[in-house]
Amino acid sequence: MAPFDPWDPAFVADPYPAYAELRGRGRVVYFEATDQWLVPRHADVSALLRERRLGRTYRHRFTHEEFGRTAPPPEQEPFHTLNDHGMLDLEPPDHTRIRRLVSKAFTPRTVERLKPYVSQLAGELVDRLVEAGGGDLLADVAEPLPVAVIAEMLGIPEADRAPLRPWSADICGMYELNPSEETAARAVRASVEFTEYLREIIAVRRKEPGDDLISGLIAAHDEGDRLTEQEMISTCVLLLNAGHEATVNATVNGWYALFRHPGQLAALRADHSLVPGAVEELMRYDTPLQLFERWVLDEIEIDGVTIPRGAEIAMLFGAANHDPDVFREPETLDLGRVDNPHISFSAGIHYCIGAPLARIELAASMAALLTRAPALTLAEEPTRKPNFVIRGLEGLSVSV
Repeated sequence: MAPFDPWDPAFVADPYPAYAELRGRGRVVYFEATDQWLVPRHADVSALLRERRLGRTYRHRFTHEEFGRTAPPPEQEPFHTLNDHGMLDLEPPDHTRIRRLVSKAFTPRTVERLKPYVSQLAGELVDRLVEAGGGDLLADVAEPLPVAVIAEMLGIPEADRAPLRPWSADICGMYELNPSEETAARAVRASVEFTEYLREIIAVRRKEPGDDLISGLIAAHDEGDRLTEQEMISTCVLLLNAGHEATVNATVNGWYALFRHPGQLAALRADHSLVPGAVEELMRYDTPLQLFERWVLDEIEIDGVTIPRGAEIAMLFGAANHDPDVFREPETLDLGRVDNPHISFSAGIHYCIGAPLARIELAASMAALLTRAPALTLAEEPTRKPNFVIRGLEGLSVSV
């Protein structure tokens, strides 16, 4: 059985056998290389995502020294300032305050109103792919769709959108395990540039409000719902990063899985009513976010193992989504799977606020490809990105 080794290309290519071995070793396994406790089973991951003795940050209760941790290097300050003021890395009451404001933009009614725009855009992108006779599904469809949608929601002009994806990729490099100095330097540079750009946009929206989320956050602040400018910037970056990183990777991971399972792809082509269930199953089968970390704020026990305050727990979403105690034949791709409680969107207070929008985007691009490119085939084997935490491909070359 393959060992858990997030830096081994063979493991990154297919981590699921190693996850089975981890689940067999117990409910929690210490991993010395990252000084983390790995949690691979679905029931434990689901419970720990809701556990208030854990937190995405500890700074609301402890200093670095009190918590037994070392402060980040000063040269990384721009990244940590940007990251630490986003709601994903905050705990109540700050998390509650910011999420309440942002959630107004992601109500079911608001997201439902975006459906025609998302469907039209997906159709246009697929039409271009068909006219070209094929291309890179990642660059031509998977990437531009969610970037355009979230940028539209925030009110970022079309002419300004080119750097959004590179900035996002560079910042998200810091979420990998033990990132290199080079990765950190790229993340810092992207954080500075992204922050400067958003400061300019916010200044413009203060003078000329529009019908967009940034204007809405400014208006809410002016009406008494306190949101600092840094919180506003960090929120926008989080929405842009989370709003397309997962969707892009879910799209290409999903289609690559379909190409490797021609029987399931044929069933989907024959019955487009399978699309909503296919979106859920593909996100379970090859999970875009493989690992989610939380700090132990107060001592906790898992399966007789006491994990002390100051430790870090790494919840393995990919392993949980293949847990045979929850999913029948988990290694089988089954687009008709009925009972599918995957945790690809997390759970608890950090449940993905954009999950309804991501589902609409994934379904729209899939439906457009099924109807407008019914003979879509894989043109060449893709290269998998070396990242483990955020799982994706370098590209997906297709022919129509």
